[in-house]
Amino acid sequence: MHYREDFPYPIVCEDVTIPVRDGIRLYARIWRPVTDEPVPALLEYLPYRLGDWTAPRDAQRHPWYAGNGYASVRVDIRGHGNSEGMPGDEYDATELADGVAVVHWLAEQPWCSGRVGMFGISWGGFNSLQIAALAPEPLKAIVTVCSTDDRYDNDVHYMGGSVLAVDMHAWAATMLAFVSRPPDPEFVGDRWRGMWLERLEQVDPFIHTWLDHQARDGYWRHGSVCEDYSAIKAAVLAVGGWADPYRDTVFRLAEHLEAPMRGLVGPWSHQYPDRGLPPGPAIGFLQETLRWWDHWLKDDHPSSDTGVMAEPRLRTWMNESVPPATRYAERPGRWIGDDSWPSVNVDMTPYRLNDGLTTTTEGPVQVVSPQHTGVDAGRFFPFGNDSDLPPDQREEDGRSVCFDSAPLGEHTEILGNARLRLRVTCPSARAQIVARLCDVAPDGSSTLVTRGVLNLLSRHGRERSVEWVPGETEDVSFDLVAIAHAFPPGHRIRLALSSAYWPWIWPHPSDQGFTVDPGASALLLPVRDSSGDAARAPIAFEEPEQAPPLGVVYAAPEGLGPERIVRRDVATDEWLLEVDPRYGGSRSYPDGLEFSEDALETYAIRGADPLSARTLSVWRVGLSRPELGWNVTVTTRSEIRADAGHFLTDNQVTAEEDGRTVFERRWERRIPRTHG
Repeated sequence: MHYREDFPYPIVCEDVTIPVRDGIRLYARIWRPVTDEPVPALLEYLPYRLGDWTAPRDAQRHPWYAGNGYASVRVDIRGHGNSEGMPGDEYDATELADGVAVVHWLAEQPWCSGRVGMFGISWGGFNSLQIAALAPEPLKAIVTVCSTDDRYDNDVHYMGGSVLAVDMHAWAATMLAFVSRPPDPEFVGDRWRGMWLERLEQVDPFIHTWLDHQARDGYWRHGSVCEDYSAIKAAVLAVGGWADPYRDTVFRLAEHLEAPMRGLVGPWSHQYPDRGLPPGPAIGFLQETLRWWDHWLKDDHPSSDTGVMAEPRLRTWMNESVPPATRYAERPGRWIGDDSWPSVNVDMTPYRLNDGLTTTTEGPVQVVSPQHTGVDAGRFFPFGNDSDLPPDQREEDGRSVCFDSAPLGEHTEILGNARLRLRVTCPSARAQIVARLCDVAPDGSSTLVTRGVLNLLSRHGRERSVEWVPGETEDVSFDLVAIAHAFPPGHRIRLALSSAYWPWIWPHPSDQGFTVDPGASALLLPVRDSSGDAARAPIAFEEPEQAPPLGVVYAAPEGLGPERIVRRDVATDEWLLEVDPRYGGSRSYPDGLEFSEDALETYAIRGADPLSARTLSVWRVGLSRPELGWNVTVTTRSEIRADAGHFLTDNQVTAEEDGRTVFERRWERRIPRTHG
């Protein structure tokens, strides 16, 4: 990593508040180049507290953009951090309207040229797309990283129509802990306590709303730009990572956007691609985005001729085969380019389940998996930590029904979404199908390549729930999550089918599995012809570059426990997964802020009892400024269980000032299981 200080422009930084339509003022930090000429503005708009939680990451990129001639602006969403107002649901109409107002405010400032770009990762990538779909005139371009165009089927709530137990629960619990934190008196003064208590009175755990909408209804269509891609007029650079769950969005945007678009998918986790967190290799992402901004926000300037639109429509990292591991410092591979998507280089190649792929038995195959199938799934959101990725899949394969190819006679590359077509007989009204695609080496080790899920209730569309007629046979199909992977000669392609996948997928009340007819079923692989790659100009990026670090001091890692532990009670056959999400831990900031963060997620299930599933997340966050005598703590506890007819949620918040409880509340809900 090169930390750059010799920028073309000196930099000035100031904290301001930005008014929006109802008089609420949003807290913002603006880094600007020192120049008499107006410059374009770049906006990153998040709930994640610019005063503390994102401050280290903000310091890497916002000053860098300012030093290269842009006003780079970080804004806290209303009700979060030091912004006024009450917090709302994620991506609600108020958040988006405020975002549009901020875009216009920036364009109207005397130091701004009137042209605005938006960028962000995850939440900030989501609302960049969503605000682009509202088409405020000054917004000319966006960079959206690890984001989604479909809030229902490609986010943290549902997968294939199934409840995402692992991250619907974990992220709802995380946001409850986030939204319950106070403003900082260093920035808002004595108002902090009143603002905090007013916020706490308005808090409602996100999990209530998310479980109230178990099919893809109007709630999820709001903010899903796939409803109308043509609404987006700004140029879009869409970025994803093969270790990130949102990568399908890059491919859909490449296929459907009418606005100017380029897509980039690397080996990365849920992180900006310049941060150097595994899996790498990292790239000079800030320099790459500068090419994008210069082209779209300075089109009357000599620097606008960056060649960025001469790049292939889709640039992707082709992963080479690796032994299974929970962490790769770097994934071996190479950059490839496709000028369109779907690509003329990709052919959907069928592997029939009784021919190209085979199992050990003949005729119909019954799939009934232990409920703990999935404990080796890895983290839904790999974050660059040591235990994020799935370990060797042999134990999971043993809990599944596997269809294997013969050893491959030649190097075989795939790019895009594999598709599974199955003829299924189901003995019950509700069931789920989980498919994993694995790369099996000659030594028997099994590396997860990609996976997909289908809740059979949503087989006729995510917007409605259709129960299966017990004993009936139907043909169903679904996609696996997009991937690029090269299978070497001598390796086998494995399709593993299971009826359970805990804790990723919440099990139906009664899991009797399903039966597959291999003779009428097939896996379609997106096989890519790489013969033309040699004639194409090589794809390359500069080395990573950032502004100097903020100077945050993190707690010593020796004091941390394990990231991920799987335990089994042999007598009861209960499986317990404990996860420390490791979002950054305790740290000290150069402005005197002391921040502590402890979290533990627990997922439990018994091997033969789907109704035993339960999740628990406990957070404890402390904020203090010794020089101000300010010391607050927020503790949250979030639990989900289920009976045959309802999800049972239990959420608690306790807020303390100087060790004295100033707020305490508990929410208990019974939510009907209409689809999950």
